[in-house]
Amino acid sequence: MKPKFLIGGLVIVAALAYMIYAGVSQSVVYFVTPSELSAAPVAGKAYRLGGMVLPGSVKWEPRTLDLTFTLSDGKHTVPVRHKGTPPDLFGEGRGAVVEGSWAADGYFKSSHIMAKHSEEYKAPHDANAAGYKELLRTLQGGGQ
Repeated sequence: MKPKFLIGGLVIVAALAYMIYAGVSQSVVYFVTPSELSAAPVAGKAYRLGGMVLPGSVKWEPRTLDLTFTLSDGKHTVPVRHKGTPPDLFGEGRGAVVEGSWAADGYFKSSHIMAKHSEEYKAPHDANAAGYKELLRTLQGGGQ
């Protein structure tokens, strides 16, 4: 085998390995916990903060799109301010990861919310089965 083909092949393999590494590292969400952020907050630094939304902490103003809530890891809490509509799965007592920065006024300023969901699928309860059957019937064109 000629050396130039070997070198060319190595360059291609290295480029593919780098593209795979870069793609995987961007898709994996690493985050700090409220305890880690509370230990050494740096104002203005970008963070991904993950925790549970404390029950009773969510305040939503639909006219101004102002959302405030508190994330907790069971030891520490961090108040969060967000401007925008929360995702459908967002709610009290559920996990969430927020992207943003720590503000000097003691709040985490969120620019993006990712709601966590359960990894288990739960089938609809039998009590709602009639409602689901009716919905399915109307979606299939039989509800006219």
